[in-house]
Amino acid sequence: MATTTEYKYIQLNDQGVPILTGTTMKVIELVMAQMAYGWSADELQVQHPYLSMSQIYSALAYYWDHKQAIDTEIEESLRWAKQVKKEAGISPVAAKLRAKGLLV
Repeated sequence: MATTTEYKYIQLNDQGVPILTGTTMKVIELVMAQMAYGWSADELQVQHPYLSMSQIYSALAYYWDHKQAIDTEIEESLRWAKQVKKEAGISPVAAKLRAKGLLV
């Protein structure tokens, strides 16, 4: 069961992860999209038309109020992804393309 927060449009899911109320969108996902693409709040709304500007600003406010914890979670996720990619090695398709000189 979701837990309410002091942010009108943010609640914590069963795992304690902040999500936008009425969606499955995690605050961290919206923040990472903003970081990756440099999107403004307006552009976030264009890219996610099912979110209201109030939801977006609430998520961004939540992020800034919990910046250190969320940034740490982002860093851990990126480290994990990098490690998994390293362990997986080159894909068979990429190896074939590289052998044909089609991939650098």
